[in-house]
Amino acid sequence: MSTDKLDLSLARELDSLKAEGRAKAPERIIEAYIPAKGPKGPRYKLAGSDREFIRLNSNSYLSLSQHPGLVAAADQATREFGVGPGAVRFIDGTFIHHVALEKRVAAFVGKPAAKIFNSAYTANCGLALSVSHARTYWIGDQLNHNSIIRAMRISNIPSQNKAIYKHNDMADLKRCLDEVPRDMERVVVIFDGIFSMRGDNAPIHDINALCKACDSTFKDGVITVVDDSHGIGAYGDKGRGTPEYCGASPDIIVGTFGKAFGVNGGFIAGSPTLIETVRQKADTYIYTNPLSVADCAAAVKALDICDSQEGRILLENLRQRTAQFRRGLSDQGRESIPGPHPVVPLMVRDTSKTHDLVKYLFDHGVLVVGLTFPVVPRGDETIRFQINACHTTTDIEYIIELLKNFA
Repeated sequence: MSTDKLDLSLARELDSLKAEGRAKAPERIIEAYIPAKGPKGPRYKLAGSDREFIRLNSNSYLSLSQHPGLVAAADQATREFGVGPGAVRFIDGTFIHHVALEKRVAAFVGKPAAKIFNSAYTANCGLALSVSHARTYWIGDQLNHNSIIRAMRISNIPSQNKAIYKHNDMADLKRCLDEVPRDMERVVVIFDGIFSMRGDNAPIHDINALCKACDSTFKDGVITVVDDSHGIGAYGDKGRGTPEYCGASPDIIVGTFGKAFGVNGGFIAGSPTLIETVRQKADTYIYTNPLSVADCAAAVKALDICDSQEGRILLENLRQRTAQFRRGLSDQGRESIPGPHPVVPLMVRDTSKTHDLVKYLFDHGVLVVGLTFPVVPRGDETIRFQINACHTTTDIEYIIELLKNFA
């Protein structure tokens, strides 16, 4: 037996992806980190290149992954308990660091309880598995992240028990709510806090109001869920995320430690009963080893930093560098999607020009993400810039000047 025949079929599938323009480029390998020095922020070196690169494609909004406090916390926990848990959570794989992180993140987002996962992706899937039954109806934003889309698909409910509303369109959300069959027992409205390719946010206050208006129609009510992976730590006056920015919190918050907090893992935060249900029913929690104690200890330290004066300084620099970059785009007459979030999309609206600009920036030591047809519709071609707290005034000036000189 061999996989020769399978390999031939898979090779044809890969060729189709390439022909459609949907194949991923080869993965670049980071081989060195160069700390910030003088007016320049940190740089990275890639295998096969002598150039030093600025990363504007990183989710590490507060630039905490290299923070000595996080490294020390991870090191201490590892030396005390080892590099792996040795079992899943319910078979004595729960350590004090797991419990400490769950308590800490619940308090941070203003919910009574939380459960941590290996990622926000598995958290979304685990939530769907935990709260869905035959009379559950899911409604999602048109531009929700793939993890939410996948969660809705694996939630074990009939396909007719789902609806999608136009992006941030409250009239269309109301239409979806009005069309929910009245024999449904619970309705789940789920949306990203920050939409990762656009940097705009869900209007949580308006969503809550619409859902509250029809909550009594259904036996278990209308439940609101936000995946605030790109918001938490990087958005709002105190970095509490999209709920803080909007002045309104949904019933359930899903998030990650892998972006602003610079570590690994995800979480669900909500009522104690919800979290116990997740513990009992979420396959993506039950049947896999948990985060290492190192990840947990580092994440707790990251949350502590966010609540400190140091965290305020990082958040303020992030805001200032984001505003500086947005001003630079505006001064050049370049189109973006307005907003204060450090995800700053540059609307290029041409596939060839997008590829050319991404290559031009790479050739000048800047890493960015380009989105072109067919990944996005023709005319929506975009380059996503992601500002981090480690970026300096000099860094942003350099990038703005590069864009100015691009023909």
